[in-house]
Order: sequence, then C-alpha cells, then structure tokens
Amino acid sequence: MKKYQILTLSLALIITVIVALTLLQPANAENRKNLPSSEKVKLPEPNLKSNISIEETLLNRRSVRGFSDFPMTLKQVSQLLWAGQGITNPRGFRTAPSAGATFPLELYVVINNVDGVGKGVYKYNPKENEIIKVRDGDMLAELTESALQQTWVKEAAIIIVIAADYERTTGRYGERGIRYVHMEVGHVAQNISLQGVALNLSMTVIGAFRDAEIKKILNMPENENPLYIIPIGNK
Repeated sequence: MKKYQILTLSLALIITVIVALTLLQPANAENRKNLPSSEKVKLPEPNLKSNISIEETLLNRRSVRGFSDFPMTLKQVSQLLWAGQGITNPRGFRTAPSAGATFPLELYVVINNVDGVGKGVYKYNPKENEIIKVRDGDMLAELTESALQQTWVKEAAIIIVIAADYERTTGRYGERGIRYVHMEVGHVAQNISLQGVALNLSMTVIGAFRDAEIKKILNMPENENPLYIIPIGNK
C-alpha cells in the first residue's frame, strides 16, 4: 500500500511540474504576433555622405504618387528617419532646427513592405537609433480611409507620420510655440523629402486626413497630434 501511495504521489508531482513549466513557457509565435508588442528593431547606422549634391536633391524633389512593389530595405528606413530627427551632436541637437531645442516632434513609421521587418506601426527612438513596435498588422487600408481615400497611401512600402507634442514647445513659448511647431514639421518633412531623392525613392506629403482616426490607428498617446503623412516607396 505504501509503495502504491509513493508512486501516486510521484506521478502527481511530475504532472504538477510539467504543467507549471508549460505555463511558464513563452507564447508561441502566433500568440506573440497578436500580443501588444514592444519589439525593438535596431537600425543600421546612417550614411553621412552620398554621391548626390544638395543642389541635385533640390532640383529633383517632386511629389510622386505611385510606387513599385519592390520592397524597401531597413537601411533606407533608417536613413529617412535619421534625416528627419536624427541626433547629430553630443548635446542632442538634431538634423532639423527646433525652437529652444524643445524637440516637440515624434516620428512613426508604418511598415508594409520592408525586407526582414514585420508589418506594423513603429515609433522612432533617435537616442538609441531604433524603432519600437506599438501595433502589429497591416494598417494601410485603415490609413487610406482616414486619409480621405488617397489611394497611393495603400500602395506605399512605408508611411512616415510626423506627430507633435505641442506642450513641449508651448510650455516655454506660450501660444507662439504653436507656430514654432508648425515651422519645425516643415523642416522635418523637407529633410525626409530630400533624403528620399538621394535614395532614389518616390514619396509625397499629405496634410488632408482625419486626425482622431490617425491617432487611433497609430496608437498615439493623448498628448500627441498627427501633422503630416508621408507615403514612401521604390520607383
């Protein structure tokens, strides 16, 4: 009788351990894909020189509303984000001027067709040169609808969305800070556009969209407001 009890207890202990280990296992790939993600993607270092002059990029800058199906590379994504908000100085100064170095802008990149990177919404972290996933999945149909059915949105390989936290600047400059933020978003959009020319990419800039819907799609915090949408892709 004692041997039987010992065997029963041993089996019960083994089953308990197996169940506990199973519960501690990380979610499988499918479950991970559907979870709210904090996945970080380290970006390649940006190039600091190119074979095209600033004069040529100014000459060739055009709004192009058509893209090929050829995927972009993570290197191209990194270069575009760096052009918009990359840090270029040990003191934290960036590629675009900012009133009082208040840096009110945030860059989001909606990835649709980039080699080696899953579809979803990512936020640029210039300090660590990385993008952080804030939402999984294909967002282009929703973005197209919220951008008043501008069909080239859903054809892009990526969409860069520039958002602003006005309080960072208005907290120092009052109401006039709103003007400074709007100046800054123009600087950043032009930087990205000229970098796109240097990379031989197609892109356009969009200001017509429903703000609240864009905020929801990109999972933006309440203090951020979308100002510009930039669809980008290969020619």
